[in-house]
Amino acid sequence: MTARAWLRTGLIILAVYHFVLGVWSLFLPRSFYDNFPAPGHAWVALLPPYNEHLLRDFGALNLALTVLLGTAAAVAERHLIFTALAAAIVVEVPHMIYHTLHLEDFPPADAVIQTIALTVIMVIPVALLIPARRLPRPLDDARRLG
Repeated sequence: MTARAWLRTGLIILAVYHFVLGVWSLFLPRSFYDNFPAPGHAWVALLPPYNEHLLRDFGALNLALTVLLGTAAAVAERHLIFTALAAAIVVEVPHMIYHTLHLEDFPPADAVIQTIALTVIMVIPVALLIPARRLPRPLDDARRLG
């Protein structure tokens, strides 16, 4: 698989993840709070009290990140990919750290699953920096064409 194919695949995975979070929390904030990630495993409800405004903002920001990640996947241009990956890293690292430090009310299995899931989602954009470095720089493209 080429570097560009790896990047597109990873960016699409991240975009879909953020799309699901975004749509669910923006349009159905109470459902997201009570049922994320699945009925009987209400991870969000185990944390601070319900706040519709905060959940709708979280949803809108996830949809904004979806636009950036999806555009980067479609265009597959070096600078845009690095920008999208940096944005994802800025979101995922503190999100993962926060949740890892606040597991006291979680059933053990949910704590493990959540930590693994958030770690994977955090590692994807970091790992994609490797194939992103293999993409040609715009100046390199101009030299080849000129």
